Amino acid sequence: MHFLWSLFTRKPAIRQFALLDVQGRCQAFKECHQPPVGEGWVEIEEIRLSWMHHPLPASARVSPRPARSPRHQPLAA
Repeated sequence: MHFLWSLFTRKPAIRQFALLDVQGRCQAFKECHQPPVGEGWVEIEEIRLSWMHHPLPASARVSPRPARSPRHQPLAA
């Protein structure tokens, strides 16, 4: 029965993150469902190994996600 429910539930999307040093150079990549803990992690569109030890292009960053879904916002009276 659990298998049937799993077919109809949404799975969290896997997101890509890059760890930047103080100069903005990429030091590591990570794919996970939640943002990594710690300073220096930024969400990126995709992982490119050519960015390793180089400055991360501004176009690679993902715009900040809203904290809550617009569907769950309270209605204005």
